[in-house]
Order: sequence, then C-alpha cells, then structure tokens
Amino acid sequence: MASEDAADEVAVEFFPLFRSYKSGRVERLLGTSVVPPGLDPDTSVLSKDVPLHPDSPLPSARLYLPQTIDDDDEVSETKPKLLPVLVYFHGGGFVIESAASPTYHSYLNALASRARILVVSVEYRRAPEHPVPAAYDDSWAALRWVAARADPWLAERGDLARVFLAGDSAGGNIAHNVAMRVAAEGLGGDEGVRIEGLILAHPWFWGKEPIGEETRDPVRREWTERLWKTVCPGTEGIDDPRINPMAEGEAALERLGKLPCGTVMVAVAEKDMLSERGRAYCEGLKKSGWGGRVELLDTEGEDHVFHLLNPNCDKAKDMMDRLVALFSSS
Repeated sequence: MASEDAADEVAVEFFPLFRSYKSGRVERLLGTSVVPPGLDPDTSVLSKDVPLHPDSPLPSARLYLPQTIDDDDEVSETKPKLLPVLVYFHGGGFVIESAASPTYHSYLNALASRARILVVSVEYRRAPEHPVPAAYDDSWAALRWVAARADPWLAERGDLARVFLAGDSAGGNIAHNVAMRVAAEGLGGDEGVRIEGLILAHPWFWGKEPIGEETRDPVRREWTERLWKTVCPGTEGIDDPRINPMAEGEAALERLGKLPCGTVMVAVAEKDMLSERGRAYCEGLKKSGWGGRVELLDTEGEDHVFHLLNPNCDKAKDMMDRLVALFSSS
C-alpha cells in the first residue's frame, strides 16, 4: 500500500498544462476534449482519421476535404479539381491538445471550406511521455506520408506541387523545424512534390537573452525555459536552434536562407510574449538571402492564439481572410 501511495506522488507539476506522477502516469489539465471526424453540417467539409502506419496508432492524421464542385466549376466528375494541401501541426506546448481537439477541428473545417484546401492535421506523440524530438519525427513522417500520396484523398484530390506547412505555437515551431529538415534532406520520391509556403501562427520560439520589448520578468522567462527543458530533456538549453532559430548568428541566417518554399507568413499578436521572436524570424529571413516572399501579420490588442480561442471576433476573421488570400495567390 505504501509503495502504491509513493508511486502516485506528483513528480512534476507544470500548471496549468499537466502533472506527472512517479508511477509514470500523466494527467493533462487542459486540451483533453476530442470530437469525432465526419461531415461538418456548417461547412460541408468531410473529415476522417487515418493511421500513418497500420501497426502503430501514432503518428496519425485527420484529413479534411472541402466540397468544391458547384455551379461555377467547370470540372468533370472524372477529373475533379486538385486542391492545395495544408499539413497542419497543432499547438499545446508539445504536451496538450490533439488533432481531434474541438478547437482545431472547428478551425480546420472553417479553413478548409474558406480556402478550398485539403488539410492534413497531424497527430504526433506528446511529451513528457515522448520527449522532443518525437513530435518532430512524427511530423516528418506525416509529411513523407503526404508526399507519397498514401491516402486516396491525397492521390485523387491533392495538388502536391502546392503543399503548405503550418502550425500555431508549438505547432509553428514544428512547422519551422520540419521545413528545415526538408531543406537538409529533401522529401525524396516524386519530384512533383513541392513545399509552396510556410505559415507560423504565434510560433513558440524563445531565447536566453530578451530581445526588443520582450518581457524581462524572470518568473515568466524561467517558466518558458523550464517547459522547454521538460519537453526536451536532451536539449543544450533555451538557445537550442530548435527553439531559438536565430541563436547562432550567421550560421542561423545561412540555414534560414535555405528554406524550401517561396512564401512565409508569420502571425504575431501584440500582447503575446512570443511576438518579438516572430518578428525577429521575419527580419532574419530578410537578411538571410532567402529569395521568397515574407509576410508579417501583426495583430494589435490580442494575445496568444486569440484566433483559436475567439474565432468569431473581427480580428480572427481578418486573420482568416489573410490566410485565404495567401492560398489563393500561391
């Protein structure tokens, strides 16, 4: 009995995200709700869950297919219109939320419908049970799966010459690191697969030394640094290039200059303590010699991932409009 009580003692308390116990059990305090896939009555977007490997539940993906054939489309039933493909990585500090979250499910239904894109929302392994780089590796495997056209929706409806990578918060961090891996290794296989754009919404980047008007509050800075070290125990610290892409000066710029896409959009919010890092990322791209188009979407008066928490507010609608315009122009 005493040993059972000891095993159920809290080992790590990381409020408000999670707590873990000496037994190995993890209790997530946020982002645990899930909804099933299916036909969304508001958008007519159809979704389904697909395992990436038949012998393993993770990684997996939730796919979203919009209804696209209407009276204005001159597309025959035998040759449906090909759709840009968005590979999306959810946020949650690498520890909470999922591709089945009602927040992301609602958001991606709306985005698929408005932008007329095929969305692949990636379900990756989460820390602390599966520390980083598990999330990066699963997300890379998901992109390779997309590139292989491994699902009929991708094979029949996806335009793999127009693939976008996107994510919010930790998912934005993942999107950046997956793009860097594409730059380093390529995708292999079909040469018709191309990364068209990268979209980072309030990305989780950080660093040891404050930049710009970033908070100097030692408590807030220590919390963020401790979270990174918790989800990535093998890290060299908060200036690890995976969390601070600008940490290595000229070497960082050289890597950024190799981004394998033609368009990058970075969204930041005025009240978000991560906003200076997003702005610095844009500036770094401009200095790197990268030849693409970078767009900074800077929203006044809003905080971290406001567009997910309050999707019906005017500024969230404006952000959605900017995303739809980006897909339309690419």
